[in-house]
Amino acid sequence: MITLRLLAISDTHGNIPALETVLTWARTQSIDAAVFLGDGIQDLPRAAAATGFFTEWEQVRGNNDYMSFIPEAVDFNFGGHRFFLCHGHRHNPYRDYNTLIAAAHEIEAEAVLFGHLHVPLLEKIDGILLVNPGSVGRPRSGTGATFAVIDCSPEKPLDIQFWKIDPPGKIVKLKM
Repeated sequence: MITLRLLAISDTHGNIPALETVLTWARTQSIDAAVFLGDGIQDLPRAAAATGFFTEWEQVRGNNDYMSFIPEAVDFNFGGHRFFLCHGHRHNPYRDYNTLIAAAHEIEAEAVLFGHLHVPLLEKIDGILLVNPGSVGRPRSGTGATFAVIDCSPEKPLDIQFWKIDPPGKIVKLKM
């Protein structure tokens, strides 16, 4: 049984040192692909070059990614699973998750990966898994700077793990 690992990052907002910490760690983790969920797209090339972390990236634009031609939302197939990727700002996740769930149902995705909240989230509503990796650059929770790794295998449910940067730059697993 093949398991592929997907790195999910969002909301770096120019915090290149934090992103470099995550990408340096990711180099040691057998990551097969990565998604960036907006607000800091311009940070990726610089951090990847500095750390030597080069992988296939799927990216969506956030509300602070000015002058970017990257789409605001995409459907993404990976490891036998279908995802809806977006930043979230067009779906009003501060109110509820109804439009995110509807978008996922429309493309028959089993999970939504989104940013914008700057807080890690893992919920299943109406059969859709909602995953927000939190923020690497500007966290809004007591948890600190967070991201996620998703293990994907066609024969198994998605396995989501949350990680955080524990000062001074150590990566530790979160219990959610």
